[in-house]
Amino acid sequence: MTESSAIAPTRRRSETGGRRKELAAATVGSVVESFDWNIYAVLAPYFAADLFGHGEHGIGGMLGAYVTFAVGFVARPIGSYLIGRLSDTRGRRFALSLGMAVIAVASLGIAAVPGRSTIGVWAAVLAVAARVVQGLAFGGEAPSVAAYVTETAPPRHRFAFSSVSYGGIILGSLLSFGVLTLLIHTIGKSGLENGGWRWGFVAAALLGLAAVWVRRAAPESEEFHRARARAAANGRPPFLRTLREHRWAVLTVFLNTLGGTVGYYFALVYLPQYAAAYHVIGKEEAASFMTVVLGVVLVTMLLTGAAADRFGLLPVARLGFGLPIPLVGVLLAALRQGWLPFQVVAVLLGMLVATVLGTLNVFTGLLFPTEVRAVGLGVVNAATIAAFGGTFPLLAEWLGDRHWLGVIPVYVTVCTTGPALALLTAVKVPSFAAAVRGSEAGARRSPGSA
Repeated sequence: MTESSAIAPTRRRSETGGRRKELAAATVGSVVESFDWNIYAVLAPYFAADLFGHGEHGIGGMLGAYVTFAVGFVARPIGSYLIGRLSDTRGRRFALSLGMAVIAVASLGIAAVPGRSTIGVWAAVLAVAARVVQGLAFGGEAPSVAAYVTETAPPRHRFAFSSVSYGGIILGSLLSFGVLTLLIHTIGKSGLENGGWRWGFVAAALLGLAAVWVRRAAPESEEFHRARARAAANGRPPFLRTLREHRWAVLTVFLNTLGGTVGYYFALVYLPQYAAAYHVIGKEEAASFMTVVLGVVLVTMLLTGAAADRFGLLPVARLGFGLPIPLVGVLLAALRQGWLPFQVVAVLLGMLVATVLGTLNVFTGLLFPTEVRAVGLGVVNAATIAAFGGTFPLLAEWLGDRHWLGVIPVYVTVCTTGPALALLTAVKVPSFAAAVRGSEAGARRSPGSA
């Protein structure tokens, strides 16, 4: 055995240890991002009247809560540009720490907003303002995480790292439903509606502060340091020129995000409301079961990432991205007709969404060069989420109020074609195609090869 071959395993173990810190920094932020954002959605039925008042049959307050939910998404593209620029110039760690601190403070602000009975319409105004601030921070969070993971993940395990880091989103959702379940069992529905909902946002703020502490200890991306040196020598292209020069990357991010965000907000956030509207199951019972669904989703995502590293991205993506197209409508019809129980449909829909989310961070991160990765990926991603993900609960509530819930399965099915189409446009991006070829070559090697 040569000296170089003898020290190689030690070096790989050292690199893996350092990369665990980077993976932890990315994942813990994803947990907080998802928890802080989704705790609003799952608690909305309980604080809507407190902050937004009572409308006819209670609909007015719920619509106000969901409008505010959507408004937060409108701020995301702006935050993606502002924080994305900081991420591409000051560093991934700086942007990730800044965004997480802002998210935590805004969550604490929502918890402290007095009720409508105390300050009138200003309760709604302050809630909207806090969500806009959160939206700005969240807009820079996801692309900075994707860039950081893409640049720091070991090449042979990049999709496993992608699934773990994006799995933080699922853990955050799991925690949000878990906190709701805990509050329901401790203080009850009436306790939640009488101010107990505020504890959910206090928990969100505390998690955010813990994430800031973890991220401050993470190293900066070496690839970012090299890219910053190149940018200092050559200058950074203007943002609009970046979008023009990478139009296939822009289209791919849009298509992939379209299917992922609509699937996520329907299957993992709004589904209990949808099932309750058809009197299939009680809202509280359905929400409680979502903890099981999210656990299954997390496992499916991890398996998807491992499979992409083992067999290559394209074979796994073709199967995973194609299955939702025919199955979403069938499963929802089975739910409405009572052919399948809510629990079975919820698990299967969650698994379909997981196949798209498992590779998302690295899939999209590979589409843009390092110098403009966070801002290029972020603005397109955030704009798509704002237009289609953030508006989904509001759209669904509006359709339900008009007895048009039957439109929802059609809308979701159309959107889920996006990831499948993204596979066709992604191969037109040279950097992505080269990375996938390298991944396919690595997948064909035996596990023990260098």
